[in-house]
Formats: sequence, structure tokens, C-alpha cells
Amino acid sequence: MADETIGVVGAGIVGLATAREIALRRPGTRVVVFEKEREVSRHQTGHNSGVVHAGIYYTPGSLKADLCVRGVALLREYCQDRELPYREIGKLVVAVREDELGRMANLYQRARNNHVPELRRISREEIRELEPHAGGIAALHSPRTAITDYPAVARAFAKDIADSGGEVRLGFPVTSITTVPGGIEVASARDRVRVDRLILCAGLQSDSVARLAHDRQEPRIVPFRGEYMLLKPDRTDLVRGLIYPVPDPRYPFLGVHFTPRVDGSVEVGPNAVLALAKEGYRRSRVSPRDLLGLAAYPGVWRMAAQHWRTGVKEYRGSFSAAAFMKDARRYVPEVGVRDVVRGGAGVRAQALDRDGTLVDDFRIHRVGRITAVRNAPSPAATASMAIAEHITAAVFGDS
Repeated sequence: MADETIGVVGAGIVGLATAREIALRRPGTRVVVFEKEREVSRHQTGHNSGVVHAGIYYTPGSLKADLCVRGVALLREYCQDRELPYREIGKLVVAVREDELGRMANLYQRARNNHVPELRRISREEIRELEPHAGGIAALHSPRTAITDYPAVARAFAKDIADSGGEVRLGFPVTSITTVPGGIEVASARDRVRVDRLILCAGLQSDSVARLAHDRQEPRIVPFRGEYMLLKPDRTDLVRGLIYPVPDPRYPFLGVHFTPRVDGSVEVGPNAVLALAKEGYRRSRVSPRDLLGLAAYPGVWRMAAQHWRTGVKEYRGSFSAAAFMKDARRYVPEVGVRDVVRGGAGVRAQALDRDGTLVDDFRIHRVGRITAVRNAPSPAATASMAIAEHITAAVFGDS
């Protein structure tokens, strides 16, 4: 329907990509993005490591896999058109023990099924040719894996929205969502805006915002802080591209890895520790409200019973640089505590079901005129433009 007003809650990269897609593809539609912060991409997007994932890890046929592969192509073209950073520096997924070789073989087949371009298995000697300082006995090499600047991409999306006649309303914390005849009223403490349809892309606050829309209670968001070390400037030459571990399917996170950034720095990490606030970027940040919400949710206790040993290990690395770097040295043996300084941190919005299952795939569903993005895990930034296409098609019933 032409001349509709579509609201989007959340000015992270997924919300902005979705608003942009609607503004560009649906002539006559007015788009309004509601964002509680005073600038875009303040949370998960603004703390992203910048990796453009090629699709190695994801279950073939899953929404995550399909949107990642499509999203890479769209993002690469967009960055080239807008002269935004996009560097294909390549990734090594490194096996350091014999018992990881079987998992690596399975990962190779999965990546092939996802049509990851130019992927190949390489030997110990070939690892040294690509990464002279790396350890490992074998690896997968993905030469097309890239890095970019996601906050810059998000700002470009926001400009596209404005140029198309839409609006990004900053400083608009949504306090209520009310169904009214023929539409939805979105309110903050100071203002009310009527829209015809509403899309929720609230990231770390997605469960809280969904409750305002009377959506189902699950999944809940559990915040995990990922902390990074930074290689000192005179040691960044130890790493040329991305160096990742072979993931262990028993654990929900990838583990410590090496990530060059577009600014020339190199991150080591992240760990994954339960944050004491949804926006708990520092250990000192505690939200009693968020903690009570976690404590009251049965899924949290079931998750803790399953993964408590991993949690203890991750917390040890949070407080001890030596413990943090112990895992990192398996992949770059020359790197030690004296070669790094404490870096930044991000918080991952991990969706959790009531039975304690960590939600792995994207989860998007509708409640009347409202479409709720309840889980958008990595590679959401990579896939943002493809997610936007998917949501737009769902909202407007396109084939």
C-alpha cells in the first residue's frame, strides 16, 4: 500500500538496513526509525570487530547461512559504491591438535555446501607461508573473508534513509507500543508517533521492546560481554589476516582469535562472560533490573547448569591477562602478555529459550502489524542488507 508510514525501532545496522530497504524499494512509503541513543550504531554495531563472514560456520539451508552468503555480495558492492572500507584479508581456521582435524573436515564440507568462495584446506607449511608467526598443524583458508567498518556503513544507511525522505529520530526511547484503529502508536516520554506498521530491531533490548508490543515472552536476551586485548603497535606485524580456532560444537562461542581492523590495529579475543547489565560494556556496570530479570528466567539456570565450567574459564580470562593469552598463544606462539594491552569490549545479545537452549539462527516473526526480530546473532552485520530484504518481503508479502 502506498503512502504508508513504517516505523522501525532500533538504529543498529539491521534496523537501519531494513529502513533503507523499505525507503528505496517501496516508493511512496515514509519510514521513521526510532532510536533511544543520540547517535546511530551505539551498541552491538558500534562494538563489532568488523569481520565480513564468508559463511563457513553456518548450517547449510539455515536462514543464517542463506542470508550470510547473500549479504556478503550486497555489502561488498555497497562498500565499493560508497568508497567505504572493505578489505579481503583472508581467514585461517586453524587446527592445533590432531583431535580437531575431524571437526575441521566437517567444517570444510559445511562451508562448501554454503558455497564459500575459493576455500581450501592447507598444510602446516602452507600456514607458515600465509602467516609466518602462526602455529597449527592444518587449516582452512578463506581468502575472500573481509573486514570493514560497520559503524561507517550504518551511518551511510542512515544518510540513505534521510535522502529518500525518511527520518531517523534519535533520542527517542520507546516507552509504549499501542495498537490503535488502522495502525500503531509508538510513544516516548515526550512524543507519540502513529505508524501503519512497525518493525522491531532492538538488539540487546529486543525482548523488552517485544514485551511492549505484547509479543511472546521467549526467547529472552542474555547479555554476554566479549572483551578484547590489542596487540601493541610494534607487534601488529605478527598477524597478517584473520586467525580463528576450529569451533567446538559443545560450546556456544568461537573462542579467542586474532582480528586485524581497518584502522591497522589487531584485536585478540573475545572471551564471553555473562554481563551484569544488557549494556554492560564494563565489569563495573551492574543493572539490578537486568539481573533480576535473568534470575527469574528458568532458561538462565538451565544454561548455567550445562555450561558453568566454560563460564568459570571465561571469567578467569577476564581478570587475568595471562589466562586470556594462554589460548591465544596456541595460534600465535610468539604473542605474550607483554605484547598486548587491554582493548575494548562489546556485548552480544544472546537469545535464550526457556529450556536453556541458546538460539543459534535468526528468529523473526509477526504479531499483527508488528514484525519482531527476536534474534539476530552473528553474522547479522555481514548479512544486514540480506536480512533487510527478507524482512521487507515478509512485511509486505512479497514473493
